[in-house]
Amino acid sequence: MDTELLGTLEERAARRTLRVTAIELIGPLTMLAGVIWAIAQPYRLAILHPHGKGFYDWLVEPPLLVILVGVFFAGAIAPGIVEDLRGARKR
Repeated sequence: MDTELLGTLEERAARRTLRVTAIELIGPLTMLAGVIWAIAQPYRLAILHPHGKGFYDWLVEPPLLVILVGVFFAGAIAPGIVEDLRGARKR
């Protein structure tokens, strides 16, 4: 049986290296750290305490920036690195 479902399952079942797993986890762990930081220090979020805050305070909120960096890494950087690692392993 050669179906699309089996093909993707076989690719998923392929042994993942520790490097690939580590690279794939950097983005989500960074996002999790930003969420934990926002929960631990809610006074850093201008959204929750808008009185007396300027444009810079609304634009640059450290926990949200950490979350955005995690999203950027997971979506833009990590796939290329993982592809390179898998390509090097196949050679």
